Amino acid sequence: MTDKISSADADQAGAQPSTSETAATPAERAERDEAGPAGPRAGARRGGRRNLAGKRAAGGGPAPVRVMPIARPAQMKRRHWGLLASFGVVVLMPLIAVILYLWVAAQDQYLSTTGFTVRSQESGGATELLGGLAQFAGGTVASDSDILYEFIQSQEMVEAVDADVDLRAHYSQPWPGDWVFALWPDASREDLDWYWQRIVSISYDSGTGLIEVQARAFDPETARAVSQVILRESQDRINRLNDQARADAIRYAQADLDEAIDRLKAAREALTQFRTRTKIVDPAADIQGRMGVMNNLQQQLASALIEYDLLRETASPSDPRLTKAEQLIEVIRERIRIERQTFASDNTDTGAVGEDYPSLIAEFESLTVDLDYAEQTYRAALTARQVARDDAARQSRYLATYVKPTLAQDSEYPIRPLVAALAGLFLLLLWSIGALIYYSIRDRS
Repeated sequence: MTDKISSADADQAGAQPSTSETAATPAERAERDEAGPAGPRAGARRGGRRNLAGKRAAGGGPAPVRVMPIARPAQMKRRHWGLLASFGVVVLMPLIAVILYLWVAAQDQYLSTTGFTVRSQESGGATELLGGLAQFAGGTVASDSDILYEFIQSQEMVEAVDADVDLRAHYSQPWPGDWVFALWPDASREDLDWYWQRIVSISYDSGTGLIEVQARAFDPETARAVSQVILRESQDRINRLNDQARADAIRYAQADLDEAIDRLKAAREALTQFRTRTKIVDPAADIQGRMGVMNNLQQQLASALIEYDLLRETASPSDPRLTKAEQLIEVIRERIRIERQTFASDNTDTGAVGEDYPSLIAEFESLTVDLDYAEQTYRAALTARQVARDDAARQSRYLATYVKPTLAQDSEYPIRPLVAALAGLFLLLLWSIGALIYYSIRDRS
């Protein structure tokens, strides 16, 4: 019995850790476990584990829970310091430089706004209908507002404003202090065209035709002067378009009138040649006259036949009056035959050899129709030219200004907080993408 108790105590003593082990910190125990088995303590632990395993196999108590070592506090390493340094170099330092530039070196810019649209005095029903049909069919019709929108951005507008305001002299004043927003003094014409897109912004509504122009400058007077020149040049452009349209309308109307006059002259000359050749002024009237002769001959023939019948009943066959009556009847009949042949045979008596009356009448009617058409065309062309002159006498299109060039009191540009925020956002995105790319390559290598 004593032996059993002593063996159990020994087993219990082997299973429990010593006082020094219990007093050790979890970090020290973890280091001893990582160091591996060494010395008698390791043997004792192995023996205690074997005894515990034997007890579990024999149906003993639950196995003890092994406690994992507690993680040590996080510490900054070299890669962390490198990431912070790159953030300072890529994000903070450029952002501070941008902020200092915006609030120290950047010059204030003043804004001048003007708005206008193109109006027409003529009724635009037909034009709008044609424009709607063209858009429905998939085509486009350029309006005067579209032309002005492109003209304001053109090199011609830049040259006109430069000749009046001297853009190079004004916008190169802050150079080289404000090198971001200023124009370099030796800028070429192409450089000035590029810079024009920065100082002038255009808002255009194609549905209403309203155009709003905003011009920026380093002083309010220059900004308003730029807007005034843009407004003046736009008005001149509309006037030139009006002059060109009026000149084209009058030229086209005059060309149509000249063509109608030539056609009328040709038709009249053709009718005159027909009358000279046939010696007939009006074939229809000539036929009516000939038909009157035929009717008269028919009446004379009928009267001669009646007289001959009456004379034959009362006179003898040898009476010379019968012979004379027969001769009269023959002469009338011959004349009727000759007159009938003139309607379908050669008209040698009129000089129209080889032409019959039906052909002459057809030719005369054709010439008459040509003459009537030429006269109607001439009258229409004459009316169209008069209408074109009346339209040219008044200005059909003009520039309506609904916002006159304004004079600013406070500077609105550059918008420093917005520019600084956008610069910071851009730098942060650039640094984040660079860091992700670096660590993805580092983890794969």
